Amino acid sequence: MKRNKILIVDDEKNIREVIREYAKLEDYDVMEAEDGIKALDLLNNEKFDLMILDIMMPLMDGFTLLNSIPKNKRIPTIILSARDDEIDKLEGFDKGIDDYLCKPFSPKELMARVKAILKRTKKDIDSYYYEDLVINFKEHTIKIDNKQINVTPKEFEILKYFINNKKIAISREQLLNKIWGYDFYGDDRTVDTHIKMLRNNLGKYRDLIITVRGIGYKFDDEE
Repeated sequence: MKRNKILIVDDEKNIREVIREYAKLEDYDVMEAEDGIKALDLLNNEKFDLMILDIMMPLMDGFTLLNSIPKNKRIPTIILSARDDEIDKLEGFDKGIDDYLCKPFSPKELMARVKAILKRTKKDIDSYYYEDLVINFKEHTIKIDNKQINVTPKEFEILKYFINNKKIAISREQLLNKIWGYDFYGDDRTVDTHIKMLRNNLGKYRDLIITVRGIGYKFDDEE
């Protein structure tokens, strides 16, 4: 199973060290940044499942960092701050954070909150963002450049399955079983036809669906 990857953003080294040690006990992968600029660089080049973020930092504060993160890079965030101010809390939640914890804090309580958020977000992902491609899984909608893209229900199911299994090569047989069901009597051509239509509908994002020779297909938004 893939380990969850956490970004700790705080200018206090001892705070980062405490969180890192407790996070490692929970088997999380951890990366650190002492200011918002370094954090933004990491967010643009790495994939994280959650961020623990301080507000008051040099060079770029936590709120400015939140405003600077592109839509497709946004992740669940816990603010960890010495400022126990209702205005800061309201501003944080207005910017889409998931939790707010004041310093001094209990590392065990912080890890409990991290665990709860990761469990919730992994279970219920509402949307997928990539550049100008926005997919809303609850509403069953796809938009490119803010324009609605019409696909068949089967095409949408295939795309959702691909996104939930990113970077994994999926055989045509797997797709037939997962999307059409075990009692379906179609063949590989059924899958290939739907993939072709789906790629056409995705337009400039058609290359996100990659043909894996001898196996089937995979979805990869990092190549």
